[in-house]
Amino acid sequence: MGLPVALTGAMFAVLYTGFIASADGITKLLAGGYAPAQLYALSGAVVAGLCAATTFIRGGARSLPDGLRTDCRWAMALRSAATVAAALCFFYAFRLLPFAEVFIFIGLMPLLAGLMSAPILRERVRPGAWLALAAGFGGVICVFPGGLSSLTAGHVVALGASVLGTLSITLSRYIGRHEQNVLAQVFYPNLALSLVMLPVLPFVWLPMPMADVVWALSYAGLLFGARWLLVAALRRLPSYAVTPLMNLQFVWMVLIGALGFGELPGQGTWMGAAVIAASGIYLVWDQLTPGGNVWSKSMINARRQVRHRAGVAMRTDP
Repeated sequence: MGLPVALTGAMFAVLYTGFIASADGITKLLAGGYAPAQLYALSGAVVAGLCAATTFIRGGARSLPDGLRTDCRWAMALRSAATVAAALCFFYAFRLLPFAEVFIFIGLMPLLAGLMSAPILRERVRPGAWLALAAGFGGVICVFPGGLSSLTAGHVVALGASVLGTLSITLSRYIGRHEQNVLAQVFYPNLALSLVMLPVLPFVWLPMPMADVVWALSYAGLLFGARWLLVAALRRLPSYAVTPLMNLQFVWMVLIGALGFGELPGQGTWMGAAVIAASGIYLVWDQLTPGGNVWSKSMINARRQVRHRAGVAMRTDP
């Protein structure tokens, strides 16, 4: 007997937090010495290449067009644009703000996802889930007991990153309802990231020592794994349930900040992390209850419709 859909989605989301926090740590490491085009032109091309290589290994050269095809072209284009803009904003946020402080804006993403899921996905957010979302946001506030009395350009950029990142995640959920091609959702945003950065690259290029090249390639590998896991999680859980689980990356950020950048968290930091983790666990439980399983049933029906449309297309092909 397989694992419940919601539990599998939660496992993918938790793995995603470790991958993306490690990638963020590399971003912060390289952001001080290089322009974003130098990191993203390389990493975007590598991730897109990994998607194409995976498709080729699965089905050979003839599988490449179909393996990377999308039926949601406008949604994919908008998701790609949001991903590029969010990547730029997060790059400068990590450059301008302490590593852990960026997390407060990542913590806003569950609330933003709840707001976006209604108009874009037509999802109804249950009242108990709203309480958990609010608790998770309160946990983020605990991390910074002094508040945000002095906003800087870094805070504004980080807020833009959270809005654009949430839009990309919500559009991923929308696309996942209409097609099952996970690799396409990883391929096109990263291809767009690389293509947008390439024209800028000659003007900002700096020689990279071999150690930094290894870091950049490691970033690309982590990003490929993280984005695949995120898309897979969003096919199994609604976006407002996935995004609080993403707050668990704060734990990874604390460890990376302490070991890599000498940032030691205080008592309020751990208290906030506990509240954030509890809100994420509650939302998974909310999906496992009979009322929450209504969503899972509708998702299963949607997948059956996708498979049915694919089967009809194959039968009517000349």
